[in-house]
Amino acid sequence: MDKIYKLMFYGCLIVIEFLATTTQEIKPLEHSWDKANHFIAFMTLYVLLTLAYKKLSIKAKVLILLAFGVQIEIVQSFIPGREVSGFDVFADSIGIGIGIGAYLLYKKRLNNEK
Repeated sequence: MDKIYKLMFYGCLIVIEFLATTTQEIKPLEHSWDKANHFIAFMTLYVLLTLAYKKLSIKAKVLILLAFGVQIEIVQSFIPGREVSGFDVFADSIGIGIGIGAYLLYKKRLNNEK
């Protein structure tokens, strides 16, 4: 099952990188609140990273995902029409926090069902 979670994690990582760096207009995303896109993406990434790499500490997962978020902002600084935003990294952080909470609730629920 870990292989499936790893495939899902890296698949999401690639899709998020593409969406964050493309110059193409993607209509559903253009009309949504940008910060919501960030925290939904990073919440999903946190949960998938946790399922794929159970032995990583929370701190390591947070650092990996924040580094990914900062990397996106750096790449966007070189793309015409895109800009760097510290608020985007803040939204990524909120998403990671929500992901931590969601995973802990999921894990607690699983343990209660046993």
